[in-house]
Amino acid sequence: GQSYVEAQDGISVKDWMRKQGVPDRVTDEVFIAMSKALNFINPDELSMQCILIALNRFLQEKHGSKMAFLDGSPPERLCMPIVEHIASKGGQVRLNSRIKKIELNEDGSVKCFILNDGSTIVGDAFVFATPVDIFKLLLPEDWKEIPYFKKLEKLVGVPVINVHIWFDRKLKNTEDNLLFSRSPLLSVYADMSVTCKEYYNPNQSMLELVFAPAEEWISRSDSEIIDATMKELAKLFPDEISADQSKAKILKYHVVKTPRSVYKTVPGCEPCRPLQRSPIEGFYLAGDYTKQKYLASMEGAVLSGKLCAQAILQDYELLVGRSQRKLAEASVV
Repeated sequence: GQSYVEAQDGISVKDWMRKQGVPDRVTDEVFIAMSKALNFINPDELSMQCILIALNRFLQEKHGSKMAFLDGSPPERLCMPIVEHIASKGGQVRLNSRIKKIELNEDGSVKCFILNDGSTIVGDAFVFATPVDIFKLLLPEDWKEIPYFKKLEKLVGVPVINVHIWFDRKLKNTEDNLLFSRSPLLSVYADMSVTCKEYYNPNQSMLELVFAPAEEWISRSDSEIIDATMKELAKLFPDEISADQSKAKILKYHVVKTPRSVYKTVPGCEPCRPLQRSPIEGFYLAGDYTKQKYLASMEGAVLSGKLCAQAILQDYELLVGRSQRKLAEASVV
């Protein structure tokens, strides 16, 4: 039941398996792939609760085990439609507008966001939708001892590396699906020339791979990462790929490093995840690390945004009243 699932937050996958009498071989050959796919870390670090929640989702939801791909590049196929929708409703999306400081009023509420160029953003409600590490860097001193914010100290983002490799030929042993690896360096991967129409190519493969765990590799050069990736791919595709490129040759590659991505789902972190509504009136959080059922994932981040929007709607009268008080105080001055 759910109570049992929640109680497993304090134990790692590896320790839970040993407790159940499951041989380490099963963890090393099966659950290593699942652990890295879920959180880019190994079973000795991942909270068992994460595995159980994922299995529940797969079993309980109609399309829980269905894999889907974004058909094209994220900026064009995901981000731009969102920007266009916001603009169509009278909203504004500003690029290159990094926040430098959260400026507070005397009562501890948010006065404005100060941007790097010195300009300010004022509003009736403020939503901070960033990875937890970025928010912690900008957390005002006056808020740091508030329990809601203090608990965030235990939450950190996990490093991950994405590798894109274009080959000079079509690989035969790939599928029209997301593939899981028990490699010590590679997690999930896919042949995008098969899975996505925009990348379709009948003659050449383009592999996208998640390189994880990445903590020891995030500071290494792209060429070192590609060399290590090719050695692992040679084990997965022994008939088609060799580390020295004597078989399939690399036409080009791209390495994307994310030093802090989704939050690290280690034992004991679940109680530290905050609700979207903060104790500061008019200030809200969104991100995969906030409370929602999809844990550390893009789906979780999207759901957290919906929950955040619901909280703002529920607080509508409160926010309107607060705005009117501010206007009244300003007119008196």
